Amino acid sequence: MLQLKTRGPQTAAVLGATLGTTGEAARQQLMRLAAEGLVEASAEARGVGRPRQVWRLTPAGDQRFPDAHADLATQLIRSIRATLGEDALERVIGSRETEAKAFYAQALSGIADLGERVTRLAAMREREGYMAEARAEGDGWLLIENHCPICAAASLSPGLCRAELRAFQDALGPLARVERTEHIVAGARRCAYRISPV
Repeated sequence: MLQLKTRGPQTAAVLGATLGTTGEAARQQLMRLAAEGLVEASAEARGVGRPRQVWRLTPAGDQRFPDAHADLATQLIRSIRATLGEDALERVIGSRETEAKAFYAQALSGIADLGERVTRLAAMREREGYMAEARAEGDGWLLIENHCPICAAASLSPGLCRAELRAFQDALGPLARVERTEHIVAGARRCAYRISPV
């Protein structure tokens, strides 16, 4: 994974040569990482002949590397609260909520089926780093997020989680009821949302 992080997308053959092994050995390791959702391959045309398979990190794989986003986010929340007050922080959170609602509304535009809307929302959340999935359950669905990239910030400002819940409700529309049933910030292993048709 380090090679993909530092040198960008590569073929298994190039990775194998860099690591002093065969392309096949590198491909087998990449397949194991792909099964864990950490890397993915895409076909890349190169003129005549078969397209080559180029491997890259997924957002989940990228998150395996340290960053200071959590520290920066919590510092910003503290600074906004201390300098401008709680009302200003709530306005910032409200602005983020408005942007999320607009983004999800555009992405789900034209999709009438609630199950498809939930599935599409889960795919968007997956790309945002939440390790999300959608599952049919009874007469409704579960939207599951196995990771929370904003957990440190949300622990400091619960308004972020309330805003996400409202954004989901808005995105899925008036014919759905969205209820959070598990919450990482409250100590659960994951965040889960029960989505029921109304």
